Amino acid sequence: MSGRIPLRKRLLVRLLIASGLIAVCSVAATAWLAVETTTRALREEQGQVLAEDMDVLARLSAYAATHPDWRGVRDTVRQLSAKTGRRIALTTTDRRTIADSARPGTSLPPRAAATVDPLATDTYSERGAQRSGIDPRVVGPYRLTADERAGLTKLAEARRGCFARYGIETTVVRTPSGRPVLKEEDGTLAGGYVPEECADGQLNTPTPTEQKALAALTERAGGCLDRQGLDFRSPLFVMVDVTDQSLSTRYVMGKFLKQPDAEVGRRAQACLDDARRAQLDPYVAPVAQLFLGGGDTAAVRFDMSPANKAKVVGAAGLVLAVTVAVTAVIATRLVRPLRALTAAAQQPPERHVRVPVTTRDETGILAAAFNELTERRERLEAQRKAMVSDIAHELRSPLTNIRGWLEVTRDGVVDPDPALLASLHDEALVLQCVIDDLRDLADADAGTLRLHREPVRCDELLDQVAAAHRVAADTAQVALRTAVEGKPWLDADPVRLRQALGNLVSNALRHTPAGGAVTLAARHDGDDVVLEVADTGAGIAPEDLPHVFDRFWRAEKSRSRRTGGSGLGLPIVRHLIAAHDGTAHATSEPGTGSVFTLRLPGAPAR
Repeated sequence: MSGRIPLRKRLLVRLLIASGLIAVCSVAATAWLAVETTTRALREEQGQVLAEDMDVLARLSAYAATHPDWRGVRDTVRQLSAKTGRRIALTTTDRRTIADSARPGTSLPPRAAATVDPLATDTYSERGAQRSGIDPRVVGPYRLTADERAGLTKLAEARRGCFARYGIETTVVRTPSGRPVLKEEDGTLAGGYVPEECADGQLNTPTPTEQKALAALTERAGGCLDRQGLDFRSPLFVMVDVTDQSLSTRYVMGKFLKQPDAEVGRRAQACLDDARRAQLDPYVAPVAQLFLGGGDTAAVRFDMSPANKAKVVGAAGLVLAVTVAVTAVIATRLVRPLRALTAAAQQPPERHVRVPVTTRDETGILAAAFNELTERRERLEAQRKAMVSDIAHELRSPLTNIRGWLEVTRDGVVDPDPALLASLHDEALVLQCVIDDLRDLADADAGTLRLHREPVRCDELLDQVAAAHRVAADTAQVALRTAVEGKPWLDADPVRLRQALGNLVSNALRHTPAGGAVTLAARHDGDDVVLEVADTGAGIAPEDLPHVFDRFWRAEKSRSRRTGGSGLGLPIVRHLIAAHDGTAHATSEPGTGSVFTLRLPGAPAR
């Protein structure tokens, strides 16, 4: 790609635009989240404070309902303060301190958060309070004895079983006084229906303790009821509602001699409520004032002032400016090596231009990879030129010989005797070998090299290769031996393996002097099978060893085709072994010999 890049498509401009958009969105989102989360947090905190206030009031009301005084309330106040993290102070009605979680001498808040009075609870804020305003945990003289509880529990279980036989599923709930009551899942008995079999009246009868307390209550309320003109048969409370947990309505009154109207009935209920409070008053703690630290704080509505708005706008502008500046610096540093890479890539291929690596980040890695690619391309180009020259040389020599002998034969200079024909045949075989090697390499490069796998015994494979090269070894006066450890097997193409090993053996025989030895070995190495061809020749120089598998490579460039080979044997070996999922490796020490190792995946013994 050439030409000037449009401004809108430049990487630097796009990075600046993207960073600006990100900065604007982040500032806006942060401001919005700050407003929303702050407002929500304030609301949740206010709701949590209200819930904590209710819990504190309920705990202290429970203490007052079950204790005749406040002498042991300090531990409860300290626990509640530690739990809520707030100051809790309890005083008398004239502000004399009963218990305070703050240090002595700390002034009280300007007003009390609530009044703790179990005989006059707020039925709208105090959970579980009775309609009469009496905390249900106040039982006083109505608390049953252990024997009475045990007897009523047996009666309640019998009543529950009776209800179950009629399809009414209930549970037994024990009230603070110890009396068990029966409840359905929805809290009440269905329509107040009681099967006749279950209505034995035993569970509905007040116990002696309850009768004594009810008699005292009737006596306290008697004067007030007389003033209202209400006559009643004694006793006033005749039975117990076994489904009612409320102390004020659990005990059912009998009929008055004269049915009162609604107003008189309300006054009569007020008489009973006042008498019940007077009856329970000795059993509860005195009225107290509850002070909570921060409990009287008014609800806060989050609103951003002009000064805060200016701060937000200023901070947003600063963040935007810093983001753009930092992005410009970073983008410039990123674009500079990219431009250098672009300029190098646009140079003519034959120049093989490289770029300097100035950083160790992703751009530096890209530049290093580009340089490696350039070097690899340069090496491939050199190898390609050398390969074309080598191929031309390898084909030209036998063709020149064949052409020369044919021309002199055509001109009648020599006669086509058997020796001449044999020489021409040898040159044709040399040419055929070069062409076959080139075809195998082309198939390997194209991935079309076909293998016909079958189970192969390594000892038989080595014996076949040794037998095929025995004559050449004897002629060269080189000992050719085989050595097999165990019974290794391969799942491979035996023809291709013989070809690979044959190339290695031919190469070893060619470079081993008379009196030397070439050894073919096979052994197990873990799950792999290792095949080795070792010779006692002159060896390979260390600088030449990395190139032994390169195409058309010879350690001595002056050697002819007949003495030095075409330079294709070892590359063919490497490709054949790679097709079998194996590797080929060479080690050598000059003056000692060379070892070519083929590592292949092993197969189970057959």
